[in-house]
Amino acid sequence: MTRRLLLSYLALAVVVLAGLEIPLGVIYARGETSRASQSVERDAAMLAEVTEENIEKGQFDALPDVVGDYATRTGGHVVVTDKQGIVLADSDLAARTGISLAGQPDIARALSNQTTVTITTDGGGRDVLSATMPGTSGNFVRGTLRLTYPLDQVSTRVHRIWGALALAGACILALVALVAFSMARWITRPLRTLEAATTQLADGHLAHPPDATTGPPELRQLAISFTRTATRLQHLIKAQQAFASEASHQLKTPLTALRLRLENFEPYLDPRAHGSLDEAVGEVERLGRMVQGLLALARLENSATTAEPVDLDAVLADRVAMWESLAAEQYVALDITGPPVGQVWAIPGALEQIIDNLLANALRVSPPSTTIALHRGPGGELHIIDQGPGMNAADRERAFDRFWRSSGSHHDGTGLGLPIVRHLVDASGGTITLHPAPGTGLDARIQLRPAAPRSGGLRPGGEDFGPRRTHGHHAQTAGQR
Repeated sequence: MTRRLLLSYLALAVVVLAGLEIPLGVIYARGETSRASQSVERDAAMLAEVTEENIEKGQFDALPDVVGDYATRTGGHVVVTDKQGIVLADSDLAARTGISLAGQPDIARALSNQTTVTITTDGGGRDVLSATMPGTSGNFVRGTLRLTYPLDQVSTRVHRIWGALALAGACILALVALVAFSMARWITRPLRTLEAATTQLADGHLAHPPDATTGPPELRQLAISFTRTATRLQHLIKAQQAFASEASHQLKTPLTALRLRLENFEPYLDPRAHGSLDEAVGEVERLGRMVQGLLALARLENSATTAEPVDLDAVLADRVAMWESLAAEQYVALDITGPPVGQVWAIPGALEQIIDNLLANALRVSPPSTTIALHRGPGGELHIIDQGPGMNAADRERAFDRFWRSSGSHHDGTGLGLPIVRHLVDASGGTITLHPAPGTGLDARIQLRPAAPRSGGLRPGGEDFGPRRTHGHHAQTAGQR
């Protein structure tokens, strides 16, 4: 913004200077030409009187001295003719005398007792100021005189004034640029501090509030309002984080006690009520998992973490190794396929939670003797494909809604696993979508941003992450559809 303000000030200064200096330069150039024209006309009239007197007295030999002396003093060129237009004298020693110039327009007009003052071009291509005067005695024309004066000196003076105007304009522009830069920095300083404060607030903290002591009053008031709003937001975020932390402990204890009390009822109940008791204990356990999921989701939403490069191949191999026991118990195989992906952008710990939640969901719906494929695609793509019942299009649209469970679902999920996964993927700058798998099942497709190009199939430690087939296990089932 400083640059734009500076350019706008300079553009305005250029327009003002051009509006002042260009007319001034034009007026000066016209004035110089007018003064030179008047001077040449005056000198031509004076010389015409002198030469007319010499012609009248028949003193033709004096004419070369008169015109030669003037040409030497002023640098002009003088030509004198008689009343028939025959050249009597020429200040140019190389020019011929005795030739007729009566056919030239200015000489013809002078022979008709008319004066001609004009700008023309001489034989060398230079611009000259020409004044042609009749030499008269009363109304009788005895001869003519042409005086030409080069405009080189006039042009030099005009160019000098244009240069002076340009130099003055440059100095003024430099001064305007200095003042404009200082003013632009003063105006934009609160905006720069406000931008830095906004970035800090987006990262979850405001260590340096925006400067509210400099700049225009409107921007100072904006900085004060922003600081007040940011302080309020930080207070609310800290209160919500404190609530999530405290609720995790406060709710866990009564739920555990409720489950124990229900289980203690079992010896005293009629056997026919044991089924209802098991269902009640299961609902309490589900309520506990739901509370944990809600608190985990709240902690994720309240935290602002910057994505970092993470080795997807290493994390994928590690999580599959952790799940092999549980997968073996359910007679489900885990198969990692596709070329190594390398590093992708993800917030710390997110990739592990994403894979754990999706594997927990896939194992929950996978029939025995089936395979869960973890396929790596180009550009940071990961597919987790099961061979379960899958979802229809309407269910896939709502699968990421909180607490939503498929109408055909018979498991005890809380409906928070996929929302947590989507939040982690979004926070990492990626996307997740659900698609029908070939044949039957569900394809959870995750697209993360590659962090760096990768060559070959080995990670830095040298371990090959090519296609492999294993069985998996995990200590906790954190994700539920």
